[in-house]
Amino acid sequence: MPSRSGAVHVATTRRTYKGRVYETHLLRRTYRDGEQVKHQTLGNLSHLPPDLIETIRRRLRGDPPETQGHWEVIRSLPHGHVAAVLGTLKALGVESLLASRPCRERSLVVAMIVARVIAPASKLATARALREETASLSLGRELDLGTLEDEELFRALDWLFERQARIETKLAKSHLADGTLVLYDVTSSYYTGRRSTLLQLGYSRDGKRGSPQIVYGLLCNAQGCPMAIEVFAGNTADPKTLSTQVAKVRQRFGVQRVVFVGDRGLITSRRIDEELRDVEGLDWITALRADSIKMLASQGVIQPSLFDQRDLAEVVSPDFPGERLIVCRNPLLAEERARKRRELLAATERELAAIAAATRRAKGPLRGAAAIGLRVGKVLNRYKVGKHFELTIRDDEFSYRRAEANIEEESALDGIYVIRTSVAVEAFGPEDAVRAYKDLSKVERAFRSIKTVDLKVRPIFHWLDDRIRGHVFLCMLAYYVEWHMRGKLAPLLFDDHERAEAEATRTSIVNRAPRSEAARVKDETRRTCDGLPVHSFRTLLADLGTLAKNRVRLAGVPNSELDLLTHPTPLQERAFALLGVAP
Repeated sequence: MPSRSGAVHVATTRRTYKGRVYETHLLRRTYRDGEQVKHQTLGNLSHLPPDLIETIRRRLRGDPPETQGHWEVIRSLPHGHVAAVLGTLKALGVESLLASRPCRERSLVVAMIVARVIAPASKLATARALREETASLSLGRELDLGTLEDEELFRALDWLFERQARIETKLAKSHLADGTLVLYDVTSSYYTGRRSTLLQLGYSRDGKRGSPQIVYGLLCNAQGCPMAIEVFAGNTADPKTLSTQVAKVRQRFGVQRVVFVGDRGLITSRRIDEELRDVEGLDWITALRADSIKMLASQGVIQPSLFDQRDLAEVVSPDFPGERLIVCRNPLLAEERARKRRELLAATERELAAIAAATRRAKGPLRGAAAIGLRVGKVLNRYKVGKHFELTIRDDEFSYRRAEANIEEESALDGIYVIRTSVAVEAFGPEDAVRAYKDLSKVERAFRSIKTVDLKVRPIFHWLDDRIRGHVFLCMLAYYVEWHMRGKLAPLLFDDHERAEAEATRTSIVNRAPRSEAARVKDETRRTCDGLPVHSFRTLLADLGTLAKNRVRLAGVPNSELDLLTHPTPLQERAFALLGVAP
């Protein structure tokens, strides 16, 4: 690791071109990296007056200050996180994805992507953070945005949405190949306005019943890298979004052989029969619903003896012709489901007992089958285990008891799930198919970042349909940058940066993925192997933000302003080294 110590000096170079001498004055830091002496350029001083350059040279050399003035800091802006995110974005070629040539709109979209990763906010708040007079980031200066009006960001968002199809096609060309896996999942976000036609009442994953929402589906490659996102009306059922994504991958992206991976609520039997089955080059991997698993158990296809010596078995059923069914049993999942059922049953019984006592009390007893049923219904809706109780409701009486047969029947299937696929065994073995389905967690992680933890897609402040679509697409591009940053910064994060090593020790694909030894050490000590503090992605960005860019000038000397960076800490140096960008 390079030493932080080193001498800062002014280096002057001269070259002659066509009889004319050109001088360049660079502010440099010299330091030792092992046996090598290296030079780091901190700034270009060539535009400063000669007397000021000479003053800087003398002061850095150790000469005493002159009496006519001193250095003063005009302004200090957080810079390290801007340099990290913007540098990664440029290294990934996102600028050329947006447009082949530089333009004002491209610079503004780049600014919105970087700002979304660093400090998610409304477009108006982002504009305020980018303006010279109100800047809270060095981003506006880095992109040379100059004077910025609020409306420019909205126009740039419209410009981005017009190019969404082309950008997604470029991403797919870079991250998809023929015969590849595509992970697809759907989520929703609620909205507090009413003006957009996309906003409809539907199933809310955020628990905001009665609030309009939008639905959006995300396509990722097998590694979880996002490639495309599409927004649907809030009342669109998840399975109905599938056909457009299949067409997008096969027609627009030109991938003729593809395996779609989706959860049981997305790739349903109806969608398989109507849209996926017998389509040449198209295969799928999903899972069976609980009622289908129960049916297979009643037919004897799934039996406890399957798991005497293993936790995974492949079976066949005439109800699923031409398909492979891979039955898995996870003991830890079985224990968790049994524990949760016990707690829900106990909680339900406590409240049902209170209702029964209310019907028997001497003063003001609860009467009427309708009134009793209303209170019982509220309890059953809260805990969702009504199928495990037998109820007796009369006008003056209420009693209940557990349906033990139902409970035992459900308990027998605890921890069991069934992967359903059309992929031939030669292409995907049983473990490969299970692993592919479990990889949907990578899309769920993307949704967590986009919706809550990092990028915060809502609140959605836009009223027009296309601007809502553009806003969601902007969030996806921000996650694209974040996804690559997380991969490179993994040694400094709580993420397992030696996952491949840990996978080699995994005894069964059904069990939870093990943590590598390096990851366990980070969990226990909260330190990396280099002795640096371990961070989450957000706290690491905040730490990088303490690397400031200071605007300084010599007191009493006009036109003597220049930018100087503070010295990076060892953690910041390590982060920039991992990202491969300079601060």
